[in-house]
Amino acid sequence: MARTTLTRTVLAAVSAAALFALGACSSDAGTETGGGGETGAAANDGVITLGFSQVGAESGWRAANTKSIQDTLTAENGFDLKFSDAQQKQENQIQAIRSYITQGVDVIAFSPVVETGWDAVLQEAKAAGIPVILTDRAVDSSDETLYESFIGSDFVKEGEMAGEWAVEQYDGEGYKAVELQGTTGAAPAIDRKEGFESAIEGSDIEIIDSQTGNFTRAEGKTVMEGFLNAHDDIDLVFAHNDDMGLGAIEAIEAAGLTPGEDIKIITIDAVKDGMQALADGKINYIVECNPLLGPDLADIAEKVLAGEEVEKRIVVKDEAFDQEAAKEALPTREY
Repeated sequence: MARTTLTRTVLAAVSAAALFALGACSSDAGTETGGGGETGAAANDGVITLGFSQVGAESGWRAANTKSIQDTLTAENGFDLKFSDAQQKQENQIQAIRSYITQGVDVIAFSPVVETGWDAVLQEAKAAGIPVILTDRAVDSSDETLYESFIGSDFVKEGEMAGEWAVEQYDGEGYKAVELQGTTGAAPAIDRKEGFESAIEGSDIEIIDSQTGNFTRAEGKTVMEGFLNAHDDIDLVFAHNDDMGLGAIEAIEAAGLTPGEDIKIITIDAVKDGMQALADGKINYIVECNPLLGPDLADIAEKVLAGEEVEKRIVVKDEAFDQEAAKEALPTREY
């Protein structure tokens, strides 16, 4: 995967199969898991104790992201990983971060549920001398000294890529679009919406309804059912992730319509289930969002603790796929 500001570090002790395996999160929701024992680099003879707070397990993308982190930050690679699942609740993440501060971990990393409301707990981490790394999602704070680095995708660009393709394909046809938004207040939901809307500005594609589906397949289906009941002129669905798009497919089929034909679908993520639906013609276009951030997180944590300078914002370059590209990519797809 190409990188705009950082070359991916490959950890030799981790096999490719382990790095990229996709499976369910191994920890119980709302609980922490780790290697146990003393924490802190000195106490562990050079082992880096890293506390990570995950958003949850809302999608196939998130499962792949969690797997990458858990399979990379291992004892064999010099890490003691403390992992918690926030179940998509900010208060759970704040509680987990405070727990990591109390434990005296070497590094704290997390993927924020929402953008705002982090300054107080990040000030506590800073006061304790514990560096913080953001993964996948950023925070909205005027004080950038509260974290060392952000590693993830450019969500605005992802929305723009989706919108630009929609305009290229459908401008001039008077398409009516509905939007399945991600979690309200989350960086990818805010940014993907902004990017898509800016890209279709000036075209005759019109967003006639927009509602959050919380990045889940079940809510994507429910919201799409509501859209179909409220509107009889839907031509296009823009879903902020694959899982909501897959839920929309179920609702469209249940309504006796053909997804990908009667109603076009554009999504973001490019996990295997979404790519298969694209190859099958049920989705029309997918913009990628790379979830495999474990190696980058390990690399940045090591550099920060070594006193090395790191980039403040490390952005992955995401690809995009139409049906033929999906068919080509699927046989060797790693997530």
